[in-house]
Amino acid sequence: MDLIEIARVRRALERPRFRERCFTEAERAYCDSRPNPAQHYAARFAAKEAVGKALGFGVARAWAWREVEIAGRPKPAVSLSGRMRAWAQKQDAAQIDLSMTHSRELAAAVAVALSVGD
Repeated sequence: MDLIEIARVRRALERPRFRERCFTEAERAYCDSRPNPAQHYAARFAAKEAVGKALGFGVARAWAWREVEIAGRPKPAVSLSGRMRAWAQKQDAAQIDLSMTHSRELAAAVAVALSVGD
C-alpha cells in the first residue's frame, strides 16, 4: 500500500523531467488528458510504489519507475518491463492486482502480487 499527498506530486510536476523520468508516454498522455492531472499522476505514483512493495523490491536506488506501467480504466492493470519484470518472475509473481483511489488531497494504491498457485 502507498499513500501520497496530491499537492506534493503537483509541485513535482513543475520540475523539469519529473514526468519523463517517472511515467511512460502512455501514462503521461492519460494523466494530461484529465481535468486534474495531478490527481491521476499521484494515484499512479502511489501505485508504482505499492507494486514495488508488493514485489519485495521497495523503492531502491535502482528503482526503474517507467518499468512499472499503470494502464486501464476503470480497473487498473500493471504492466512490467525490464528489471522489474525479471524481478517479478524471480519472485514467482504471475499477476499483480491493483486498486487506486484519490480524494481532494490524497492518492492511495494497494497492490497484491499473486503467484501461479494463488
